[in-house]
Amino acid sequence: MRLSSLAAIGAFGLVSCATESGQPTFSGLFEGEPQSAVEALNRYYATIDPATLPQAPAGVELPLDKTLTRILLASCNDEELESPALAQLAEEEADLFLMIGDNVYGDRDGRDYVNNQPELEELRESFAEFAERAEFQTVRAKFPMMVAWDGHDYGANDGGKNFAFRDYAELIHETFWGLGDDDVGQWPGTYYARTFGTDGKRVQVIVLDTRFFRSDLTPTDEYNAAGKERYIPAPEGSYQDMLGSAQWTWLQNRLQDEADLRLVVSSIQVMPTVHGWESWDKLPAERERLFELVNSTGANGVVFLTGDRHTGFIYEEPGVLPYEANELTSSSLNVSFATESPEMDSRQVGAAFPPENYGVIEIDWDAATLNLLLKDNQGVTVRENEIAFSDIGVE
Repeated sequence: MRLSSLAAIGAFGLVSCATESGQPTFSGLFEGEPQSAVEALNRYYATIDPATLPQAPAGVELPLDKTLTRILLASCNDEELESPALAQLAEEEADLFLMIGDNVYGDRDGRDYVNNQPELEELRESFAEFAERAEFQTVRAKFPMMVAWDGHDYGANDGGKNFAFRDYAELIHETFWGLGDDDVGQWPGTYYARTFGTDGKRVQVIVLDTRFFRSDLTPTDEYNAAGKERYIPAPEGSYQDMLGSAQWTWLQNRLQDEADLRLVVSSIQVMPTVHGWESWDKLPAERERLFELVNSTGANGVVFLTGDRHTGFIYEEPGVLPYEANELTSSSLNVSFATESPEMDSRQVGAAFPPENYGVIEIDWDAATLNLLLKDNQGVTVRENEIAFSDIGVE
């Protein structure tokens, strides 16, 4: 079934008619003629059987009762290319694998977004190809996984809430990863959380959705200039939204759940401010809101895990949270653009690492330490930062 080209093209102009909260679009049945292109899209998507969409191989059940000591982290994987870093990651031993965005490149050819194709054929093909990759099949069979999406597996690079086909992209994502029947499948957006372990050794993993609800970013006024490559921070007083009201409320509640360590997954970077690519500092009021929420909820043990940048980074900064703020950026698995980077943020721990990489989070409960590592595609540790529990508010 193909939506008329008129409705598809009109969807981009009329998508703002959708509610901010993004009411579920697959459950509503409509009567009469559609009143907008958005409604026409929703009717079309309501006819799609999830069983016809690509699905990942069966995964490993999340070990919610297990004390986590080792977690893997990765992002940015082009399903059309071999992935030595993913193959090397599969040789690791770990309790959990977090794949946190651009897990496929489903908009690389632009057939869906640029050409206004509501069927998202390219995105579906990318997920189907990924499911056939031997490296992915190995990690899927070996590690329990939690996932986030980013622009390329959302269906529109750098896209936000005004991506007209976001609801179908969500269905594709949740169906592929087997999340459709979980809590995350019952609300708009792809955010969810899980807590592992027992008293005194609880690890909470909070997966944010920085796509579905995000307002437009401010384009740069100096294309490709250092620090202003694509975007600049939104002006003070302008409308800014990263997570949407429902997700902000949900996050406030999750930060008050019982946990000793909290790994907050954001597909885009949280702490740095020196580059002009996508990051939380492009919506500075929202970035400050995130920090203030951690402060106001008294949430202990928050560490940010991010991807997207095609370069690995480690950051730490005192004074932002009630304790030292830390972030590990792992990117990318097989889409590296350089061997070195001059980027240096004042929060940065060591030099950036642009070659292929993945991240490791080691938790030593007896020594009361958390170790953030970057490894290259041979499994060699190239960057590292050991953090005492006491430095991040964990007693």
